[in-house]
Order: sequence, then structure tokens, then C-alpha cells
Amino acid sequence: MILQLTDVKTFYGASQVLFGVSMAIQAGEVVTLMGRNGMGKTTTVRSIMGLTPSRGGSIIFDGIDVGARPPHKIARLGIGLVPEGRQIFPNLTVHENLVATSANNAGAPDPWTSERVIALFPRLGERIHRYGRTLSGGEQQMLAIGRALMTNPKLMILDEATEGLAPLIRDEIWSCLEHNLKKAGQAILVIDKHPKAMARIADRHYVMEKGLIAWSGTSGELLADEEMQHRFLGV
Repeated sequence: MILQLTDVKTFYGASQVLFGVSMAIQAGEVVTLMGRNGMGKTTTVRSIMGLTPSRGGSIIFDGIDVGARPPHKIARLGIGLVPEGRQIFPNLTVHENLVATSANNAGAPDPWTSERVIALFPRLGERIHRYGRTLSGGEQQMLAIGRALMTNPKLMILDEATEGLAPLIRDEIWSCLEHNLKKAGQAILVIDKHPKAMARIADRHYVMEKGLIAWSGTSGELLADEEMQHRFLGV
């Protein structure tokens, strides 16, 4: 088990947002966390990363309790975050964005390099000397994913990685997750709200409702449960 959340409770000031979240991800597994906006998905990510520390329960990553650790130490243990809103460095080039985060703290035998990232996303190679601020939204998202891969993570978290992107770019990113990273055995937690696409990519799924895990199951169970989709994921 690469990540285990047990009864996690998180607050913003006096306001409680997570009311006992429990979920798990195994090494090499792709798992989704879905739900409508405002249900606690990003807060769950922030709790895992130590950005909004939980006040109850436990978060175990790769056998280590990370609940009381600062974000930079959690990241160094092997979690690569692709944050909501991308947050690339706008005044650095594509190449500089990639090498700025390069690390291999876990000692991966075949570490990610800028050349491997460019092979994954050829568009970035065409814009290797362009500043981050000049890239399109889709290109910035590819760069954000590449930047996370350059840390050689044991677990990669993608928070709304395809939000607001054109369908063709969204499909390109999903295809990359399915045919490249998943096949390579990369453990991934995907925060999204597209059940049909996520069922194709992921092994298992969690659905959030008002700060709790309201449903969990396999891709087959997700697609078969139309009532659940309408209740928890419908607009």
C-alpha cells in the first residue's frame, strides 16, 4: 500500500471540511477521486501534502506517517503534485521549468529526464525555449505533469488536470496517463469529474459528497451504477 488515509478530519479555521475520509492506493495503481465542486477533493489533496494539515485520523505514505510533516518533506518522500491551476513558473522556459524540479530522492533506476518528458509530450519539445507564460493552457498542463514526473515520484497526484481544456487536449492527456504512465507502473491519484473517461484509465474510484467518501468501486461498478453517477456526479 503506497498511500492509506484513515478517518481523516480537516478544518479551515473552525469550519470542518473533511469528516473522516478513508481511502487507499496500492503501488502501481491508478485511482480516482471524483465529486462535484466543493465536496472536499482538493482539501483531501492538501491534507495529503501537508498544505492544510489534518486534525484527526492518519495519513500513511509508503509506510511513514506524514500527518505532522511539512509539505516539502512530504514531497521529498516521493509525492509529485500537479496542482489545480497548473502553477508553472511563468518567467522560466519550458526546459528551465523541467530541470528546476529535477530530483531522484527515491533512487529510481531509470529516472525521468527532460528528454523523456519531451518524448511523452512532443509539443513541449517544439517550445523548449519558450517562457511558461507564453504557452497555451494545454501546453502548460503538459508542462505541469512533466515537472511532477521530473521529481521521480512514487505517487503522482493530478488535481483537476484537464479542467477547462479543449476536448482534444484533454483526450491527449488522458491517453498519456492510460497508455504511458499506467503501463509503466506509475501510481497515480486523479482528481476529476468525468466518470466515463476515468473508468477507462483507472483501476478503482472514490466519490466524495460533503467531506466524506460516499461511494467506492471498480470501473465496471462505476459505469453500471447510473443512479450513483446522477446523485453524486451529475450537474
